[in-house]
Amino acid sequence: MLVGAHVSPAGGLYKAIERGTALGAQAIQIFNQSPRAWRPTSYGEEDFARFRQAREASAIGGVLIHAVYLINCASDDREIREKSLTSLTHSLRVGDAIEATAVVVHGGSAKAGPVGPAIERAGEVFAAALAGSERCPLHLENTAGSGGTLGRSFEELAVMLEAGGGGARLGVCLDSCHLLASGYEIRAPAALAGVLDEFDRAVGLGRLGSLHLNDSQAPLGSNRDRHANIGEGELGIEGARTFVNEPRFAKLSCVLETPGPDRSGPTAEEVALVQGLVASSRPRRSRR
Repeated sequence: MLVGAHVSPAGGLYKAIERGTALGAQAIQIFNQSPRAWRPTSYGEEDFARFRQAREASAIGGVLIHAVYLINCASDDREIREKSLTSLTHSLRVGDAIEATAVVVHGGSAKAGPVGPAIERAGEVFAAALAGSERCPLHLENTAGSGGTLGRSFEELAVMLEAGGGGARLGVCLDSCHLLASGYEIRAPAALAGVLDEFDRAVGLGRLGSLHLNDSQAPLGSNRDRHANIGEGELGIEGARTFVNEPRFAKLSCVLETPGPDRSGPTAEEVALVQGLVASSRPRRSRR
């Protein structure tokens, strides 16, 4: 498993590699533009080449791009869908240029409307964005299930993937906080194994492409998306240990999106904590 963190590309795309390296990250995730603005950041080939060179010289193996928060591919507002398509296509083209592992996107929200037509609308946008780019995979992120968000269940994710054309570039990013909040018990090895079996039946493990590790401020089944620092929420240290040691996650990039002690994001200490959990077992109780 490649454990890392979400980092900023402020000052240039290559700066994200520098910041990830400073955190001891093996994988990073970035926004390719301001996450709360539609206007894309304009990059040129020099920016992309400098990023690729910095990555080649680093220990960072995985690179995820997170699509902006404004995107709602399922919106019944045509203008919002068009803006979402433009933004998502731009993210995928940046992903092409920097050889990213994938672009991660929230599936969108039906809000108060029916889910079926919302999934169809989202699928059309996914398919068009993929057609407008070349190679970069697109990972749909599971959601906590609040506000009519799509992707709260594995069955819903499967329908969304099919609506997007079902091509080889489509995959899934599983977020630990969202899994717990949407009602999946993942805090013990047997429980997580059962959840992954369920995912395999509904979606197929071949679609699983990336991970987010976040603790959760909200309890199991709360449908509330509230990230917490690792070990400080409902998932807990043992739940985090279980997550990073699930054998079927072994080859994936796993990125922390935690708030950090000062709300500035994951720290080097937190990244090291999680890396230390990988392939570690619970301490055995002494029989003495």
